[in-house]
Amino acid sequence: MPNQSAKFVTGSTMRHILVMSGAGSVGLMALFVVDLLDMLFISMLGQVELAAAVGFAGTLVFFSTSISIGTSIAMGALVSKAIGAKQRAQARQLSASIMLTAFIISCAISALMYVYIPELLASIGAQGYAAERAEAYLRILLPSSPVIALAMAAGAGLRAAGDAKRSMWATLSGGIVNAVLDPLFIFGFGWNVEGAALASVFARFTVLYFSIMPLIRKHDLVAFPSLLAWRNDIKLILAIAVPAVITNIATPIGNAIVTSSIAQFGENFVAGFAVIGRLTPVCFAVIFALSGAVGPIIGQNFGAERFDRVKETLYNSLLVTTVYTIGVCIILYFAQGLVISGFGLTGDAAIIVGAFCTYVAISFIFNGTLFVANTSFNNLGKPLYSTALNMGKATLGTLPFVYYGAEWFGALGVLYGQAVGTIVFGVIAIGVLRKHIADVMRGHEPESLDDDPSITSVNSQPFCSHDAVLIDDVAKAEEPILQTDSNPSK
Repeated sequence: MPNQSAKFVTGSTMRHILVMSGAGSVGLMALFVVDLLDMLFISMLGQVELAAAVGFAGTLVFFSTSISIGTSIAMGALVSKAIGAKQRAQARQLSASIMLTAFIISCAISALMYVYIPELLASIGAQGYAAERAEAYLRILLPSSPVIALAMAAGAGLRAAGDAKRSMWATLSGGIVNAVLDPLFIFGFGWNVEGAALASVFARFTVLYFSIMPLIRKHDLVAFPSLLAWRNDIKLILAIAVPAVITNIATPIGNAIVTSSIAQFGENFVAGFAVIGRLTPVCFAVIFALSGAVGPIIGQNFGAERFDRVKETLYNSLLVTTVYTIGVCIILYFAQGLVISGFGLTGDAAIIVGAFCTYVAISFIFNGTLFVANTSFNNLGKPLYSTALNMGKATLGTLPFVYYGAEWFGALGVLYGQAVGTIVFGVIAIGVLRKHIADVMRGHEPESLDDDPSITSVNSQPFCSHDAVLIDDVAKAEEPILQTDSNPSK
């Protein structure tokens, strides 16, 4: 019999956070390091246009995978709550329905992006040879987006069951495959950026295999897909998935604004920014993993109505975020020379990387705060809070700050402006989260649960998506309105 016990409702919440985020960060680190090696290998080809091309393409790939992260959030939130409420059959059915939803959404989005690749690249400032090489990269990688969508949903299912170890090995295996194939395809076969993209495709299939197989065989957490069950579940799923998707695409939208703003200052700055884009998830892998680790812990305790442990988990997460980020920033400050020389960066590219390591990286404390707040709201039945915060950060927290930063300080001002916007919305997120936690602890949550029937179904009545009344309530309460994580697979 598979182990379906709710393991997070007992024991130290800090220990659960450290174990889950530690295991998750190992797998993510492997993939992020490979992304960084991609940039290193491409830089070794000696053409700044190729490095810029990978940077432009990465911005669009980030958009695609952010959508998949959004659907995986629904997996973690709903399945962990079902497990916490001891509704095993419902957890299996929801798992299958959510993966089918993730696959369909990813197919539609990636197909649309594929058709408009040239226009999308032009919109973020890609021109000439850099745009041509970025398009070649995307033509190979984008069609595999549904694969990574399924893999990410399955990984979220493993974490919802408390199996951080197998979730880690799934992403770690993808990183190993990518690391082996990258130099072979890029240098051995001379395929340049196309080789880097193809290596990532193989890695995505690897992650899918090693995430979905244990979810099926070890945990028995995937029911046989049923169109009828999917139709009954879809409104319940979309009540969380749609706001979560919008929350996550806000980050690449903000990055696209920053990339296009930097592009006006030349391809050297874009190449340097591309290195920053690969360096950041490697350095802050624990924070990216933390956002995925906290969700199941909150979800299981919320499903079991252990609100005291929910509060404890949130505060411990913020503590880990702050301490870890400060430590990483100290290392970055003293190691920036090695980073710049290791990538052979000179001139403008070296300047922008140095500015990031010296002044900008510390703002990631507030990025981490947003990550924790977003996953908390998604699992506490307030996904629209996450949507509002992230979309606000991507627009009001990016456009004016980046614009005036560029006007006053040039390309470096773009980074400074982005950092200031992050700090502003990080502080706002802390305030909103503290208020919501206070409401929960005062016993006001049952009243607010009417806003999210997916939570009501776990805590107040049998967790059954076949209930037509429940589905109607979901549709009325959460109309879908149009978030690093990180991109775990380029």
